[in-house]
Amino acid sequence: MNSAENHTNTNALTKLLATVDPKASLAQRNLQLIALLDWVRGDSQSAEAATARVAELVTMCEQSPVLRERLQKWWQAIMQSVDITMLLADFGFAQRTSMFSELAERLRNKLLPTNPDTIDASELFMSALNSEFDARWLGALDEDLINRLSHVLTPDEDQTDGATRWQHALADAITYCCGNILATGFAPELRLRMTNEARDAQPFHDLISDAESLRIEVLHPLRTSNRLDGTVARLRERLDACRQAANSVYTHFEDNGISVGLVFRLRQLRARILRVRELLECLLSPKPAVAATKLMSRLVSVSRERRSLRALLTANSSLLAAKMAERNAETGSHYITRTPSEYFSMVRKAAGGGLVMAFTTMIKFWLYTLAFSAFWSGFWAGTNYALSFVLVQLLHFTVATKQPAMTAPAMAAKLKNLDRDGGEKEFVDEVTHLVRSQVAAILGNVLIVFPAVLGITLLLAKLAGHSVITEKEALHVIDSLKPWGPSLLFAAFTGVLLFTSSIFAGWVENWFVLHRLDAAIHYNPRITKAIGARRAARCARFLRDNLSGLAANISLGFMLGLTPVIAAFFGLGLDVRHVTLSSGQMAAAASALGPEVIHMSAFWWSIGTLPFIGALNVLVSFYLAFRLALRAQNVTGVERSRLYVALRHRLFHSPLSFFAPSRKNV
Repeated sequence: MNSAENHTNTNALTKLLATVDPKASLAQRNLQLIALLDWVRGDSQSAEAATARVAELVTMCEQSPVLRERLQKWWQAIMQSVDITMLLADFGFAQRTSMFSELAERLRNKLLPTNPDTIDASELFMSALNSEFDARWLGALDEDLINRLSHVLTPDEDQTDGATRWQHALADAITYCCGNILATGFAPELRLRMTNEARDAQPFHDLISDAESLRIEVLHPLRTSNRLDGTVARLRERLDACRQAANSVYTHFEDNGISVGLVFRLRQLRARILRVRELLECLLSPKPAVAATKLMSRLVSVSRERRSLRALLTANSSLLAAKMAERNAETGSHYITRTPSEYFSMVRKAAGGGLVMAFTTMIKFWLYTLAFSAFWSGFWAGTNYALSFVLVQLLHFTVATKQPAMTAPAMAAKLKNLDRDGGEKEFVDEVTHLVRSQVAAILGNVLIVFPAVLGITLLLAKLAGHSVITEKEALHVIDSLKPWGPSLLFAAFTGVLLFTSSIFAGWVENWFVLHRLDAAIHYNPRITKAIGARRAARCARFLRDNLSGLAANISLGFMLGLTPVIAAFFGLGLDVRHVTLSSGQMAAAASALGPEVIHMSAFWWSIGTLPFIGALNVLVSFYLAFRLALRAQNVTGVERSRLYVALRHRLFHSPLSFFAPSRKNV
């Protein structure tokens, strides 16, 4: 920094300090503080430059006793007018008990301007220290400069009952935090989900008394170190017990399900326990000014998170996503074939699914002849798809494109074992099994649906005397599947819908388990009286075992049917391309056009597009589900290059293993 800049900064500081007035109104004092911190911040580029400005401020006050005294009275007036206890204890925590209420509150804070006319220290803090740079320059302050700044702002006699005002604020903040922890720990939705051992231990019961004991030992002028150490140790043990009791809730998620609200409360509870620990460290520090500065720097980062909508949604959805991924992983593992017998079983199931999809295709063309309005056309098409997918599930058949979103979490779980001996080979084996299973399922679907639709349409044409669809409709089908059109984009979009249906399935199953609807159906007196106890038990068991699949199938069916209609309403021009259904439509088009179709280049181009549609359906849904599973299961630091080398080695040395099982069951 050159001399001209120094002179400019000094003049600006002199003018700012001249405006500092301890007798000013509340809003004016707060605005003066904000302006002073803006000067310290400068251009927010260099933390060293900011610390140099703080040093300049301290030096100027040290050289002028009159200025120092006025600054101390001004700072004292600010501290007496705002409630710093709430800043220390409650800043960064949701004021609402619901995540969605907190989301609305954060949105309000983002959109509406801050108010300097406030006694809320938290609101003043967010106005004065509102950037991540503030955490950087606060962290860059050295111990000597911090102590000098403390002496400049705070008179040496600032004590009450043998303790400083800062110690009183910290003790109050700890008590406040412990009260919130106690209230959350006794919340029914948490308490009823704790283990019996955690409830019997009663960790929350004596938390307030331990906090009050700490207050007495810290604030009493005759305190002894031994008594203080014992009190601190008891409080820390109590906090550990509370944290363990809260963690016991997670063990019941598989049986009891989870909700966003429950996850929200748990995260708030754990964060408050950590805050008490931070306040304890600050209260017991032999260097209170340094500890206070470190705490303020931490609160700046909390302030950024406090206003972030993304941080809220990410933090509170991660565990929910994890549990949905785990549920899908359990289902998805059944779709991966590892032995020749499982492989051929998959082919048979896919063939059965292809046969059902053949009739689905015919019903779709029949619905077109009824000339419904746009919405009802999409609704009945979705109903047709949904019923067909459900029928495939109940008959224990399979539709290939529904598998990837389910199998991805199972694959992600394998990545957790990479560091184990043989973990890399195990993962490559699983990839091989997965690809082979998908190939078998797609081939089973397509190789049956095409001849089945062709045979049905030819039979109906012979009986009726005319083709099922007109020549114009047949040409439209072929044209809609040409590779140089939007078909591949629509195929990728269909992959997104496939992934979305798997997420919805996980959510529905979790909701079912969370509310224990299987037990309600099984034992509810009104239900058992209406259908009988035995039927109620069977119904409960059926829904518990099949609800996820039913939700996925029904949601996917209606998304495939209604999405094009809704997109057309908004002028988006989106459509869906499902490889099995597209293959059936091509067969119907070939039947309508007759033997001459084999001489049409457009027909063969459209036939050639089908493998790419299938690939995009599978790859997009798998990729999205895999990414979600990696995030949900906290799989990080995977050496991708090592995996790629291993996969290439398997592909070059055993390419057929990706398409058909070997005798060695590779």
